[in-house]
Amino acid sequence: MRTLATVGACAAALSLNACGGGERRAAPPPTLPRAAAQSLATRSDDVAAALAAGDSCRAAALARRLQQETIASINRGAVAPALQEPLSGAVNDIVARVVCVPPPTPPKEHGHGKHKGHDKQNEGD
Repeated sequence: MRTLATVGACAAALSLNACGGGERRAAPPPTLPRAAAQSLATRSDDVAAALAAGDSCRAAALARRLQQETIASINRGAVAPALQEPLSGAVNDIVARVVCVPPPTPPKEHGHGKHKGHDKQNEGD
């Protein structure tokens, strides 16, 4: 059924174009200013690099910074309205997925050090 509806919609669009309905041009898709896009992309790459290096705590901190910068970019109007929700949703998803897992602490050694009163062998022997 879905394929049939898609074919019908395409046929209708083609017939409109054939009848002169193709004079209108679609609005260009919304874009991000180059500086904002590069900055957000760099921060995103930094998160990925920290994860690749196994530093999940650094990656989580970088993801939060990416989120803060994204919000700031949206608030100052650098992100087109049509991109705001998808961009913030993607960044929020990154923040939710990157979890700081500290490396395990080395186990404490027991019984290998000197203890009070045990540093000398029997002196009276």
